[in-house]
Amino acid sequence: MNEHVHPKTVESEPAAPHCEHCGPGHVAKVEPRVAAPGEDADTYTCPMHPEVVQKGPGNCPKCGMALEPMFVRADEGPSAELVHMTRRFWGSLLFTVPLFLLSTLEMFGVIDEMNVPWLAWPQLLLATPVVLCAGAPIFHRAWDSVRNRHPNMFTLIGLGTGVAYLYSAAATFAPQAFLTSLQAMHGPELYFEAAAVIMTLVLLGQVLELRARHQTGAAIRSLLALAPTTARFVRENGVEEDIALALVHPGDQLRVRPGEKVPVDGVVLEGESAVDESMITGEPLPVTKSRGARVTGATVNGSGGFLMRAERVGSDTLLARIVAMVGEAQRSRAPIQRMADAASAIFVPAVMVVAALTFAAWWAFGPEPSIGYAIVNAIAVLIIACPCALGLATPMSILVSTGRGARAGVLVKSAEALETLERVDTLVIDKTGTLTEGKPSLAGVVAAPGFTEEAVLGFAAAVERGSEHPLATAILDGARTRGVTGRPARDFRAVSGQGVSAVVNGKAIALGNAKMLAGVALGGLQDEADHRRERGETVVFLAVDGAAAGLLAVADPIKPSARDSIAALRNEGVRVLIATGDNARTARGVATELGLTDVRADVLPQQKADIVRALQAEGHRVAMAGDGINDAPALAQADVGIAMGNGTDVAMHSAGITLVKGDLVGIVRARRLSRATLRNIRQNLWFAFGYNLLGVPIAAGLLYPAFGLLLSPMLAGAAMSLSSVSVIANALRLRSVHL
Repeated sequence: MNEHVHPKTVESEPAAPHCEHCGPGHVAKVEPRVAAPGEDADTYTCPMHPEVVQKGPGNCPKCGMALEPMFVRADEGPSAELVHMTRRFWGSLLFTVPLFLLSTLEMFGVIDEMNVPWLAWPQLLLATPVVLCAGAPIFHRAWDSVRNRHPNMFTLIGLGTGVAYLYSAAATFAPQAFLTSLQAMHGPELYFEAAAVIMTLVLLGQVLELRARHQTGAAIRSLLALAPTTARFVRENGVEEDIALALVHPGDQLRVRPGEKVPVDGVVLEGESAVDESMITGEPLPVTKSRGARVTGATVNGSGGFLMRAERVGSDTLLARIVAMVGEAQRSRAPIQRMADAASAIFVPAVMVVAALTFAAWWAFGPEPSIGYAIVNAIAVLIIACPCALGLATPMSILVSTGRGARAGVLVKSAEALETLERVDTLVIDKTGTLTEGKPSLAGVVAAPGFTEEAVLGFAAAVERGSEHPLATAILDGARTRGVTGRPARDFRAVSGQGVSAVVNGKAIALGNAKMLAGVALGGLQDEADHRRERGETVVFLAVDGAAAGLLAVADPIKPSARDSIAALRNEGVRVLIATGDNARTARGVATELGLTDVRADVLPQQKADIVRALQAEGHRVAMAGDGINDAPALAQADVGIAMGNGTDVAMHSAGITLVKGDLVGIVRARRLSRATLRNIRQNLWFAFGYNLLGVPIAAGLLYPAFGLLLSPMLAGAAMSLSSVSVIANALRLRSVHL
């Protein structure tokens, strides 16, 4: 017997920390992760009720669905439940076809009616293996639903087919007890074929559903399949050998040869190559990687080779974290599902009441044989009203859409974040690393009269060799790119908050802000500096032997996609606001380039959260996009936190959505995914509700008085199965939605 445990708990050894709900024997549920090679991935959960977690496979005690493993493997084949249910379906079909043909021959009078009592026995023999053997799991789930006091679709199926079979079996063994005046010549009505056909259709529906559910995990399995199984390990003595990926540790040096996959996340130590990162970013163009560049595991190396240092391995790699996040999102529940949950809680009992009233009405007022009409119509109500389509409406859409988002570089941490994003009307964006690249670069060099740009850059590079400031890195990289070599410097001195100085080639060099060059006449350089600051650039002045020699401007480039992405968001009616800790002049410069006017500068981390809180108090739905530790409070406060994938772990843990590429176009994609998902869920819910609202009255016989039409239980079973398949098929359309 499978044990149902409390939400967010899983069975473990008694010595482990106890769950506050369950007591000894249960521990808090661990974060979803990827099963390592050889690991016994035996923890299972329900796709519709993620709070149900247990050791080993089984059925959900709430909805009766087969549980699915929480851990995912790349080589995972069809589930054992799918194989098991497929065999039962084909076995039931083997007996149902001749039973159906036999009933059809009887219905059209091909077989003499005087032989009907004798033909009841072969019908019983053909129906019994289908209903009692092939359909055993269905009845088992129906009984569990009663025992656990959670009526569900299997309650209705078990009751409907059970009544049809038991009534027919009793009429076969004791026909005189069920005869009416109209049945005296040929015996009572039998419903063996209805019970068998319905059970076969239910098994078919289970097979189709399990196959579709297996397809929803294709996104995760395809991601896992990208990871290599070995790495080229370089020993300290230079000897290289291939080792299993599981043996790689942080700090190991690995060789990546042309055409190979990068084994783990790390940094390039030497060499240069173009790496295809489309599996992470969705962008088709390879990215050049040289010394100091970061590389991601499972991306594909181009024609060059390089030596790298491993930094993140195993479950810490970006690929593993993506898989874990997608799995967690697929098991989360969207707020819109509360409507379906509330309806399902009263739906099954209401259907049973309707079926009972239908039975009583037909038995009391129906034509002869009234008991036959009562049974047939009550069974039709029970079967057609099975709420499987209603239960699948939301989870299937979430399963498929989160996988689609992962392929596009949009990682959804929870279904609630995905749903809320559709209603966001205000977006607060951090500047550095979100709107900009977060990597300062040399934007320009201006020489004063008597100096050249090359000389100014050469002096600056010579002085900055002794500095670790980000501006120094930008100046040195700019000098290297332009082929300018700085001469050796001596007597290096750094002045906090002002700049640096040194002696280069016998000349006294000072590099820094206006305070550093106090007393030096800047002349026209001051106007140039003010102009560049208005464009969001940071300016440092250079003085040689006490005379102004020029200035250097350093800028953090705006991301290429920022303008188009912000324009697209504003066209959708989203208000965009910049909140940054940078100075007001620089922030306004960036905002002007992007066409924005709402800027909050010089703000502290907590002040960013206060800005979000104030907007929420005004009635806005607020999303916050950021990448740093200082953004974490605002990301947590926002209705939807959006973290850049190239940012800090703290930011990503605080956010509901992570953009793998760290590009604002991901926000546009995320909103498109949100709209498509919610539209798909609403379609599924309307279909499920509308199907039952229309089907139940027809099955009860509403059309009989006016048109003489009744719904056969077999047709009700087919309609019930098709309704679930239709919901699944509609959800699978999200796999190809344009983002």
